[in-house]
Amino acid sequence: MCTYICLVSFLYPLFLLAGLALAIPILIHLFNLRRYKTVYFPHTRFLKNIQLKSQKQSQLRYKWLLALRLLFLACIILAFAQPFLNSGNKKDGNALSIIYLDNSASMTAKKGARTLLEIAKEKASVQIKNSAPGSKFLLLTNDKINNYQPLTATQALAELQMVEAAAGTKTSQQVAGSVAAALRNEALGAVNLYYYSDFQQNSFSAINKLKENNIDFYGIPVQAEISENIFVDTAYLLAPVLQTGQSNALVVRSRVIGKAPTEAPVLQLSMNGQVKTATGLNFGEKGESTDTLSFQVNDSRWQKIELVLNDASVRFDDTFRVSARSAPNLSVLVLNDGQANPFIQAAYKASSGFRLMQMQVDQMPADLHEYNLIVLNGIKTLSVSTATKLNEVLKNGGNVAIFPGKTNNTAALNDGLSALGDIKILNMDTAVQTVSTLQQGSPLVRDMFERIPENVQLPISNWHYNIQAGLTANQQSVLSFRSGYPFLAVYTPSRGQLYIAASSADAEAGNFTNSYFFVPFLYQMAVQSHGGDVYALTAGRDQSAYLPVKELTDRTVVHLYADGLDVIPPQRTVAAGVEVNVGKVQQQAGFYTLAAAAADTSIIAINQDRTESDLKSWDINTLKKQWEGDHIHWLQDSSYNGGQGSFQASNFPLWKVCAILAVLLLLAETYVLAGGFRKQNIAT
Repeated sequence: MCTYICLVSFLYPLFLLAGLALAIPILIHLFNLRRYKTVYFPHTRFLKNIQLKSQKQSQLRYKWLLALRLLFLACIILAFAQPFLNSGNKKDGNALSIIYLDNSASMTAKKGARTLLEIAKEKASVQIKNSAPGSKFLLLTNDKINNYQPLTATQALAELQMVEAAAGTKTSQQVAGSVAAALRNEALGAVNLYYYSDFQQNSFSAINKLKENNIDFYGIPVQAEISENIFVDTAYLLAPVLQTGQSNALVVRSRVIGKAPTEAPVLQLSMNGQVKTATGLNFGEKGESTDTLSFQVNDSRWQKIELVLNDASVRFDDTFRVSARSAPNLSVLVLNDGQANPFIQAAYKASSGFRLMQMQVDQMPADLHEYNLIVLNGIKTLSVSTATKLNEVLKNGGNVAIFPGKTNNTAALNDGLSALGDIKILNMDTAVQTVSTLQQGSPLVRDMFERIPENVQLPISNWHYNIQAGLTANQQSVLSFRSGYPFLAVYTPSRGQLYIAASSADAEAGNFTNSYFFVPFLYQMAVQSHGGDVYALTAGRDQSAYLPVKELTDRTVVHLYADGLDVIPPQRTVAAGVEVNVGKVQQQAGFYTLAAAAADTSIIAINQDRTESDLKSWDINTLKKQWEGDHIHWLQDSSYNGGQGSFQASNFPLWKVCAILAVLLLLAETYVLAGGFRKQNIAT
């Protein structure tokens, strides 16, 4: 008994001060003591015995009432103080419980009739309910990974019920970093981290990188029985723009994880809610299928294209969305210094979406503003007068691309470049060099979706200029050398975009014209002059959309619209429009509308991150071998003992026991007052 008394603690110990109220019934009892005066009558001994017996009976009944009332008040006071049994482990009892709930898309996979996320939420709910009174929690999810506000059990349960599947993935290193930050923020000596996840191989490290000994890790696996999945990896149009009244080709790459189904899955293409075509998928040895679907559009409005698979196991990645609009032919003017460039000519004539005009640079027309892109090919001199005309094009939002010719007289080029912006050629480097860096965030690259292979060969340059730019030129390198000098860079000295290559676009300069990037870059230079025409963004990623604005001012604000949604995403002014970052601000896949005053309305498509599509999870026995240590624990049960780090049955709530005893004592007092005690004595 003494052991249990030592382990009793109170959630609200100040209520124990109300125990002083127990003195009130005692004082009343003392003040109300009856003083009996004995009066003797002769020959009345029988009556005297009856009087003495009645007096003793009344005093005994009164003492019972006093005891019952004292016990009743004591139970009420204890119930409000809420006693609980403490384990005596002060370190664990004071440790903050951090619950990380993996709410990534892979947790929407089903195990039986419920999703993994629902099972994880139920287990976490049991943990919180069975925790010791007064415990504090931090609830971390993929979309709220930096939540440092401690919660009570009631608040944590309410937050837990609001958790839904979110886009994006957080690795185990990112979660550990957030936990370490919370540890420093709360100035705590130790925390308990409860990790509810399916432990996917692409997000959870097989090697223990949790080096902090003051973080006790408890892994609770919530895994599906199967890991097979079929999904659309990516899709892209073969042509740079959508053609009206003509056949358009959409290339679709699909993948299968695990064992391929016996029946060929059906891939269906629908546009604006109407099914256009369908095909069966045949996966090869690598588990990939590349198919080309043809369709036709009859108007120039934005088209909402959906690619849907009939995969019943996992649904979040069965739909891939593409938004595209058919645009009029884009006008491209190529100003040559000598012979026409066959590579540039072949690139633009291969697509019916461009109208190509070529002439000599000294015959520059007056209607430069009519062209979406002006290309200066092989120029060895750039006069100030020519640069002034090009500057007007840039100020009006047009795009200019320069592929300089090989010359030792770099001063003839610098005269015009200095007029375009704070740009200067330092010297010529004749050493053969390979481009080392590709800037994935550049608009020229990110609008190509995910088509760039991991082992793509970057261009090789036989010679190049070392180009330097000042801050006012706003240089952004797209391709650059190991030395840091750009091979291809984009500059925004005004509203338009100026593209400058470090060498000419011919075979003598290197293999850039035959590389993976040459033709797509030429297309994007022209397409981006009036905003994007094709969007297939990924939720949770740092991706943006460009919206041209005719009358751009400091008060121009772009809104993101959907059914019941109107938000202002992060945005910045770029050239003649606004670049809107919608990837991270919008976590749900679907079609959304971008609109602003004096701007064309654009429709963008956002897809779920395909990183979660690979459902391969770690075997827990493997993780137990890799994640070792006194502060590493792996749990697979479903009850929690209130912060001790193991899952057992919870302590019985003692305050409820006190409340029940108070009710019973009240009934006993009523029984005594009703005369039950007196009648029982008489019967005796």
